[in-house]
Amino acid sequence: MPYAHNGPIDIYYETFGDRADAALVMVNGLGRQAIDSRPEMVEQFVARGYFVVRLDNRDVGLSTTLDGPVPRLAAVVDALKAGLRPDVPYLLADMAGDVVAVLDDLGTGRAHVMGVSMGGMIVQQLAIDHPGRLASMTSIMSTTGDPDVGRSTPEAYALLVGPPATDRASAIARHQLGARTYGSPGHYDAERLAAEAGRAYDRSFDPAGVGRQLMAVLASGSRSQGLSEVGVPALVMHGDADTLVDISGGRRTAASIPGARFEVLEGMGHDCPPAYVGRWVELIADHADAVTAGA
Repeated sequence: MPYAHNGPIDIYYETFGDRADAALVMVNGLGRQAIDSRPEMVEQFVARGYFVVRLDNRDVGLSTTLDGPVPRLAAVVDALKAGLRPDVPYLLADMAGDVVAVLDDLGTGRAHVMGVSMGGMIVQQLAIDHPGRLASMTSIMSTTGDPDVGRSTPEAYALLVGPPATDRASAIARHQLGARTYGSPGHYDAERLAAEAGRAYDRSFDPAGVGRQLMAVLASGSRSQGLSEVGVPALVMHGDADTLVDISGGRRTAASIPGARFEVLEGMGHDCPPAYVGRWVELIADHADAVTAGA
């Protein structure tokens, strides 16, 4: 199994397609594993001529999981209000460094990188800290870290910070409840969701790691100023039915990046049911193709 190394952190990744093709890296969201990048989406990107890389972020899946307790939400919030750096194990900048480690391990100088939710935040940080490693960027259902945009509804926020699952059955039930709370209306499929959650649980289950990821998101603060200096060709995608990260977060992301293109996906919530896979591939591959053609 291939692993990249960022200091003491080992990042598991998988590749698909012809290594001679342009690389497209898929960065997942909070608690999501490499296998959560839909196989049919990977296959379609490969068919479009991309060498696809998907990975486990630190603290989930087969990548390094850290020891120690999850920082308290109240302590992180209080530190931010006081203008102090919260005491957390790592920040989004460190997770962006993990993606760079994967590129280094592959011997890839520059790649097209797409990120979903927290993955979008990681990609934004990549563009700020490591712009020379990105051929293009796509930020999906994400936000800038500004507190006035991308806010969750009370119901979605309660689920986000609520008690984690404790076993396989509760992991499946929580995944299904998330889809009902902030997923795409009209695309709820209990059987599909149960299969997804079961596969993820059987591969790796570490609620504390997900908690540490969430604290990294909160502790990293705003990226708007940094994004205003980004020159990487950017595509921003967001569903207009997203109640976990309001579409205002996507609009702010696009407005912050010079020349960014903003695409609204009608009826999509904070997920990617099968009905949207083709549209995602079309938008992202067309964006990357245009960048390559104009290079």
